[in-house]
Amino acid sequence: MNHVLLVEDDENFVFGIEYTLTNEGYEVTHAGTLKEARDALAQTEIELILLDINLPDGTGYELCKEIRVDSQVPIIFLTALDEEMNVVAGLDLGADDYMTKPIRTKELLSRIKAVLRRHSRPEQHSNIWKSEEFEVRVLEGIVFKNKKEVPLTTLELRLLLMLMSHPKQICSRTSILERLWDVSGEFIDDNTLSVHIRRLREKVEETPAAPQYIVTIRGVGYKWNAETTGAYR
Repeated sequence: MNHVLLVEDDENFVFGIEYTLTNEGYEVTHAGTLKEARDALAQTEIELILLDINLPDGTGYELCKEIRVDSQVPIIFLTALDEEMNVVAGLDLGADDYMTKPIRTKELLSRIKAVLRRHSRPEQHSNIWKSEEFEVRVLEGIVFKNKKEVPLTTLELRLLLMLMSHPKQICSRTSILERLWDVSGEFIDDNTLSVHIRRLREKVEETPAAPQYIVTIRGVGYKWNAETTGAYR
């Protein structure tokens, strides 16, 4: 049984979500404030956190930032704040997903299962990653599509590996820029990233203008729209 921490101060909302999750076999602990959430995390082993942003004694952003210092427990923001800047802020702090209210319960359950599935995979340091028609030999730095080699630059390969290592998960533009800059040592700005994405699509997509794999999440970032085996984060 997965233990979920629901951090939310709206009692009516809590009742509905708690009822739904309990019926689906989840154990739910409710915290109405940041203090209660911190206490619960200190005392209980939590497998997933559903986190509101506006709380009586602070914001969910604060808690998310604290947690990410030493934990990768899955976090899904549930909030009425649906502006792009709020979504981006949550993802940049390390949240796994972001849903805006009103919450559709079936969609919430589906997203919870997907996040838990990603985090339950044993960490694998495999040299070979596979995703549908693609095979990546990581140590050799070679990518194949339908058994034909796809020539990529070093930066394009790093970008592809970052996206593939987070299958079906949004990677914000900020996190991509920071990761690529840290790894390559080269300064990469927002416009340069757009160019690299376009060039990478031209090499891996059948129809770059209507990408199947490297999907744009408008105003937020990109995601690799297929499962990946062998990948590690």
